[in-house]
Amino acid sequence: MIKFAQAVRIASGSIGSAKLRSALTTLGIVIGVAAVVVNASLGASFNQFFTDEISSVGSNFIIAASKQPNLFFDNEYNLIKNTPGITGVSPRKTMSGDLTYLSETKSVNIAGINEDFQEIQGLQMEKGTFLSDKDSFAAVLGYNIANEEFSKKISHRSNVKISFRQEDGTLVTKSFKVKGVLKDSEPTVVSQDSDYDLTVFIPISTMNEMIGEKDYGVFLAMADSPEKVRSISDEVDRRLARNFGVPEREIDDEDSKPYYVFNQEEVLEQTGKIGDALNSFLLALALISLLVGSIGIMNIMLVTVTERTREIGIMKSVGYSNSNILSLFLLESVMVSLFGGIVGTLIGGLGAYALESALDLPPVFPLKLIEIGIAISILVGITAGLYPARKAARMNPVDALRYE
Repeated sequence: MIKFAQAVRIASGSIGSAKLRSALTTLGIVIGVAAVVVNASLGASFNQFFTDEISSVGSNFIIAASKQPNLFFDNEYNLIKNTPGITGVSPRKTMSGDLTYLSETKSVNIAGINEDFQEIQGLQMEKGTFLSDKDSFAAVLGYNIANEEFSKKISHRSNVKISFRQEDGTLVTKSFKVKGVLKDSEPTVVSQDSDYDLTVFIPISTMNEMIGEKDYGVFLAMADSPEKVRSISDEVDRRLARNFGVPEREIDDEDSKPYYVFNQEEVLEQTGKIGDALNSFLLALALISLLVGSIGIMNIMLVTVTERTREIGIMKSVGYSNSNILSLFLLESVMVSLFGGIVGTLIGGLGAYALESALDLPPVFPLKLIEIGIAISILVGITAGLYPARKAARMNPVDALRYE
């Protein structure tokens, strides 16, 4: 029985006798494993990116949006607010208006909300305080509105004018006190409306008074825990359905309802599916290159078996068994592949970090990818080397010795 240490020395000697060929063979595995590691890491980074982006929109959020105007009013607001598990709810109505500061006027995005909006959306203040339900003609400005859009920066406690044009063409202008300025934020993949840097916030009651309306376009609510957000969202859906006369059997049919309800968990599930599909696509591309590398190993091992036919005959004549020969050639294939797998894993880890930094993705490198990279390389070595090794083991020693 050949000892493992002796087998390693023989396999190493064979690999070292053809350094260039071994290096080129290993290169295919290096590229394949590196591609697998990079793409798996990128897939994990994209999933984390989506999760972070959705979480930045708000905590445990539930959104109810009307499909038609004049649907949501105070009754629907109170219905959602009194749902067990709801810790806050805010209407949100967004429209374009004019903001005047000193003698300069800009067209801006204006959102009518209430005081719960800050906690639901996780908004941070740079200066001043957020709106309260006791405010009337008060405003909170997005970071860019206050600091970049006008010739002079708008500080909190400044006075501004906001103008809306009603449906009949009447222009309504009111003076507002700037109560606070939000911290700088960024748009998210969920909605560009979440880029609140270019938004002016005012009480929704004041907005409706100015534009001559009473309805609310959207309700943003917050559940008391992430574990219950789906069940609480379903309860909100059921209450709204009963309120609008939707039969219970049709609650799950979105076309039968004049509104729709979705929550943070559902959004995470959808983006998770997108991330998984992207990850699968990237891994499929990587596995193609790994397949090419494994074919390269098989091809080289077949050449090696042919070149070492007489050596195989000599080994058999001095007592090496078929299993010894099989083990030697299989070990050689695994060693080449394993070395390529280790190098490929290291290169893949560095490449993943570089790409994630360049794409501004959160750096995610699951440690299990190291195990996966090495395991794949061993599997490739065994798979690609098995046929050539069996061919070598089955050689007739007399024919092998006569081989020229």
